[in-house]
Amino acid sequence: MFKKIIDFYKVSKPAPVGNLNEAENARKLIRLQWATFLSATIGYGTYYVCRLSLNVIKKPIVENGIFSETELGIIGSVLFFTYAIGKFTNGFFADRSNIKRLMSTGLLITALVNLVLGFTDSFILFAILWGLSGWFQSMGAASCVVGLSRWFTDKNRGTFYGFWSASHNIGEAMTFVFVASIVSAYGWRYGFIGAAVIGFLGVIILLTFFHDTPASKGVTLPEQQIVPHKQQNITSYNKAQKTVLKNPAIWILALGSAFMYISRYAVNSWGIFYLEIMKGYSTIDASFIISISSVCGIVGTICSGIISDKLFNGSRNIPVLIFGLINVIALCLFLLIPGVHFIIDVIAMVLFGLSIGVLICFLGGLMAVDLAPKNASGAALGIVGIASYIGAGIQDIMSGWLIEGNKHIVNGSEVYDFTYINYFWIGAALLSVILTLCVWNAKPDGN
Repeated sequence: MFKKIIDFYKVSKPAPVGNLNEAENARKLIRLQWATFLSATIGYGTYYVCRLSLNVIKKPIVENGIFSETELGIIGSVLFFTYAIGKFTNGFFADRSNIKRLMSTGLLITALVNLVLGFTDSFILFAILWGLSGWFQSMGAASCVVGLSRWFTDKNRGTFYGFWSASHNIGEAMTFVFVASIVSAYGWRYGFIGAAVIGFLGVIILLTFFHDTPASKGVTLPEQQIVPHKQQNITSYNKAQKTVLKNPAIWILALGSAFMYISRYAVNSWGIFYLEIMKGYSTIDASFIISISSVCGIVGTICSGIISDKLFNGSRNIPVLIFGLINVIALCLFLLIPGVHFIIDVIAMVLFGLSIGVLICFLGGLMAVDLAPKNASGAALGIVGIASYIGAGIQDIMSGWLIEGNKHIVNGSEVYDFTYINYFWIGAALLSVILTLCVWNAKPDGN
């Protein structure tokens, strides 16, 4: 049984090339490349809808006495921890897998989990299912990155990686607008159900348009794109992945990404809650403000690859430093200016979205992939992934604990103190910038 499962997820066998001439092969290749790229972008966006659904629903859950802030922090952290472990192992697994089947499976299961969560209020069951969702969520990014490595050249990888990274922000925007509207109109349970429906649609898109390898579709690649055959055997995969594990620069990048993810998910997980509690916004208004960061993140990710490839000859260091500092400034505007200032909050989310969009693309993956052998890109992403989401998980536990621990009853009303939260979130963003500077001169390993 286990062998059948392994065989099901093995890389697709090459299909007959057929009698295509060079022009016909080129046209077919381009069509399949774009189908794979676009379906990966849209499909991973729907992954994010299923992952972030809980973040929109937190305040209604607390108000209805279902879970406390600390319990929500624990539930959220369970997903991040299982996602971190899964992203590490599935990153290695994806290098030698049928990524179409792997990615579709992950999205199907996480959509089913969202559907079930709409019908339960048990803390234990909720935590177990949300953790299960985290494991299957980890199949998405690894599949996409390996797909980009298989279908696109080193020369244009940064550009397409940047465009693909916009899928994070597309999913976030859909969550903060679509799911928030459902919750406001019908209640928190329907928010999970709506996210599940989006997930099921994403599965259909992946099964239809996402492709495993060029060879499996009967097309050939230009000579400069072909990975030499010696890199396709198990021994070579193992050697390349061991090289990644021994590279200290990749681990430093992973730690820098972990601190960046603390600031990223601080806003994604608790930003709506913060605006509702500290500034008095409604769920719809708070969700709208946070969604601005997601929309601007699309601009950031799209521009990131183009800027680094065209202006800095593929170097990522300078853009990461600039946008890392912008991230710190954005958090200061968002957290340290008291009172309701709609324009300032919007500006903060514009800057936050642009900076996080670039940082997710580079610090959250591409810089490590650049340092790794080509046939170990999934492994490099796995190392960054496990560190990033351990950081995100610690963030959720710490944030929930700090928020509830600094809540007081004044004249019969609950009053929150976010002072320590401010230190935690802004400090993490600063540490991320410092760690990135430590690998300024790191060089890639040979393929």
